[in-house]
Amino acid sequence: MYLEDFDSVGAQERNGDDVFSKPVRAGKRTYFFDVKATKSNDYYLTITESKRKVEKDGRFSYDKHKIFLYKEDFDKFTESLQEVINFIKEKSPAINNASDYTSDSAEEASEKERSNSFSDVDFDQL
Repeated sequence: MYLEDFDSVGAQERNGDDVFSKPVRAGKRTYFFDVKATKSNDYYLTITESKRKVEKDGRFSYDKHKIFLYKEDFDKFTESLQEVINFIKEKSPAINNASDYTSDSAEEASEKERSNSFSDVDFDQL
């Protein structure tokens, strides 16, 4: 979404240097790909991972991790990211082919595996 599409109030609430944003929802996480502008109107990319967690008092909070990617690094970053993704798709024992891939996170997959590893127990027989 281009930020010019926001009304003037929505645009004012943002940092002012945002140009374009693309959120990607993935299970418990959301990734934000944000194009920002420097004071000299040069663009760069921030990638933010945001994960919702529950505090001890029951309130929700978010863990956020952010990286900044500058245009002079785009090609190297893109090539390396694609190489790593291809390696995982080809070599990962958990993913034999693309049709086996699911959107479950490693945590969710591990939890499913643990829950499937328990056998049924009839407590009356104990």
